[in-house]
Amino acid sequence: MIVDHLQVPYYAVIFSTIVTDNLDGYEATAQRMEELAQQQPGYLGIESARNQIGITVSYWESLDAIVQWKHNVEHTEARNLGREKWYKKYQLRICKVEREYGFEK
Repeated sequence: MIVDHLQVPYYAVIFSTIVTDNLDGYEATAQRMEELAQQQPGYLGIESARNQIGITVSYWESLDAIVQWKHNVEHTEARNLGREKWYKKYQLRICKVEREYGFEK
């Protein structure tokens, strides 16, 4: 699902990944992180796609909301598991969105 019509400005956290062959527990953890993020103050939505590279973009009201999410205990545990077994590489970028527009048929 595409997230649209958010009130600017807001923040996008872009998480790009390349996974290992050991994905035991990955899908369940990813689903739990999405459910947990939705409960966080300042959360606005998420978009995700995976092929050779996985890209997940989560949207937040403020930098403080992103920091609070980063310090969530379950999220910290999932990040540690990702580094230990699921990810060959990842890159995280935080961007301020000042303008948006879209098209739909």
